[in-house]
Amino acid sequence: MLEEGEFEKQSMSQKIYNTLSGKKEDFEPAEANRVTMYVCGVTVYDLCHVGHARGAVFFDVMRRYLERQGREVVYVRNFTDIDDKIIRRAQQTGVSALALAEKYIGEYRTDMKALGVREATIEPKATEHIDEIIAIVAGLEKKGVAYEAGGDVYFSVNNFQHYGKLSNRNVEEMLAGTRFEVNPLKRHPLDFALWKSAKPGEPSWDSPWGEGRPGWHIECSAMSMKYLGATFDIHGGGKDLIFPHH
Repeated sequence: MLEEGEFEKQSMSQKIYNTLSGKKEDFEPAEANRVTMYVCGVTVYDLCHVGHARGAVFFDVMRRYLERQGREVVYVRNFTDIDDKIIRRAQQTGVSALALAEKYIGEYRTDMKALGVREATIEPKATEHIDEIIAIVAGLEKKGVAYEAGGDVYFSVNNFQHYGKLSNRNVEEMLAGTRFEVNPLKRHPLDFALWKSAKPGEPSWDSPWGEGRPGWHIECSAMSMKYLGATFDIHGGGKDLIFPHH
């Protein structure tokens, strides 16, 4: 049996798997008694499934464990409420994309409550951070790692030497265009959209590149940096997000 206070002394030392190194490493937050954690949330175009539940429960348990140690945990978990899947489902059902997203955000919260999963400290939505997303895209364009083509803005994988490092993938060894036609405006087949030009009937916002909407991969960058800064302690999400999302 642990004596009073002994749990905290033992549990303050712990290991967390680091995707980049492929190893379990000692967890040392930037501030000893404060942990900042961002977890990529759901894209709200349908009801949740067991995979969503697993991730939510896992990070809820991690948060509770860190709090049990006496640490303050700032936990940010987003909602992607604008996306190709949301737009397609909205068109199929005859409702607006934003209304569809709000419906499934509500369903998600109902499911999480039933599972006993607490709400995150902050639960931002992509559509509420369009200005931040545009600012990041413009900054990447200025640095030369993004470019505009036909009203879209693409991330240039060849201009970022560490692309693929997290998932141990080599850009030149990746196959592109095998399942879909590659946009001829791209400089490289693996370049991905940071900003998508508006199509008729889709939600859109004004930008330096014309009316459009954010690409999926840039949303979490904007929301995590706004609430936690450029550096934070834990970035989590489903294993399927390691490449290319994370």
